[in-house]
Amino acid sequence: MPEGPYETLAGLAENPALPTDLVDRLLAHPGSRRTLAGRQDLTEPQVARLLAHVPTSVALEQRLPAAVRRRLTDHPDVWVRISLAHNADLADGTTPENRDLFERLAADPAPEVRKELAESARTPADLRARLAHDPAPDVRAALAQWWTDAPEPVRRTLLTDPEGSVRAAACARYFRRLPHPVPPADLVPALLADPLTRAGAAPHCDPDTTDLESLAADPDPDVRRALATHPDLPAAIRARLAADPRALVRLAVLARPDTPAADRAALHDSITGPFEPPGEDVDEETAIELEIDHFGVGIELRMLHLPWVTAYPLPHLDSPHPAFRRAAAASPDLPAEARARLLADPDNEVALAAARSSPDPIDPVTAERLDREHRPVKRMRWRPADAHPLPVETLRRLADDPTPRMRQLALRDPELPAALLERLAADPDDRVRRIAASHPAHTPATLRALLADPSPAVQRAAAANPALPVEEMRAVLDAAGL
Repeated sequence: MPEGPYETLAGLAENPALPTDLVDRLLAHPGSRRTLAGRQDLTEPQVARLLAHVPTSVALEQRLPAAVRRRLTDHPDVWVRISLAHNADLADGTTPENRDLFERLAADPAPEVRKELAESARTPADLRARLAHDPAPDVRAALAQWWTDAPEPVRRTLLTDPEGSVRAAACARYFRRLPHPVPPADLVPALLADPLTRAGAAPHCDPDTTDLESLAADPDPDVRRALATHPDLPAAIRARLAADPRALVRLAVLARPDTPAADRAALHDSITGPFEPPGEDVDEETAIELEIDHFGVGIELRMLHLPWVTAYPLPHLDSPHPAFRRAAAASPDLPAEARARLLADPDNEVALAAARSSPDPIDPVTAERLDREHRPVKRMRWRPADAHPLPVETLRRLADDPTPRMRQLALRDPELPAALLERLAADPDDRVRRIAASHPAHTPATLRALLADPSPAVQRAAAANPALPVEEMRAVLDAAGL
């Protein structure tokens, strides 16, 4: 089927206003079944039909009767059972039906199913503790990464696991959830002696009984970087790490509260300045790692967490380093004058942090500027206007903005005048038309035109619009031969 009709049918499958008899017709279209499985208004016969065709999607999306879920625990497709384990319908593991379900899934022969339970906070604690002795190392490693507040006996079991991948997951620099666990003090020496757990243990070592010089010279940069976060690091070790060849190690020193201001300025310059290729005495692999490290530090700098700055923000309002001003701006206790300065900061991330922590609404002019200047590190749907809505008069003015992403905001006005709505529905930018196609105030004629838009994404949005007349929905299905 051509891409356009496929997207249109997918939009109908998402449309909350699609009548039950049209759902029945759409069930005959194989490409729409996975989308239909996400609907919460399906009848039992419709769910049964979908189970015959897309059981994985049904197990993942639907709130199924206990008897059906129990039957699915024996389904031959492992992805059905994984989806069942992931389903939010299992939220309460204390009811008899759900307890039985968890028991069956915890005994599943496929480690992928048991791994799903190991990762889930919904799994009853006693079953989760049992997974610490699971025969599959991947299951135990997942448990170590995700169950960060596990009872100490469970953490000890994982930290001393005979499989290296499990120990590495249990004593790591990063975990999947907060709070990050602290290894028991009596295990730290053994964890430091193990190359797989050394980086995770370094921030928790006893400086008086540990060979810090050896850790500072460790060939693994992750170990050196982790050591640089130790709260009680001697000044000499800190200075050594400040001269480390790896930019991410130097970044960790920059973020320390005890790093002298002059050293911090030099460190900031060293990690934000142009990359200087290493000398010929450095092998090619290391040279590549150094370059990757230098360019990756920019993202790390934007995400830098400085709680000590947020706790005492005033000394950092005029910091030359945006990361420090951003951390200061995150404080909810800023004086009004200080917050106003940070809201006007030339760095959009600093201004956004000040807006986020503000106990008062942000004025429309500032809110518009925050959104206009926002440039996320990667593609994301969130934008500042989501948190700081603009008034109707601003939204309507933006309908004529030269920038397409700002014209999109005009469509957030549910009572946008018809003339502006029609204009945006015919906008030269397909992203604007796609958002326009979702507006609730369209006439049937406009929605019909949007269903024929050259962009499949616009067609899908129009088909998913609850304002689409039922006769238009029928016409789409008739044209598709359904």
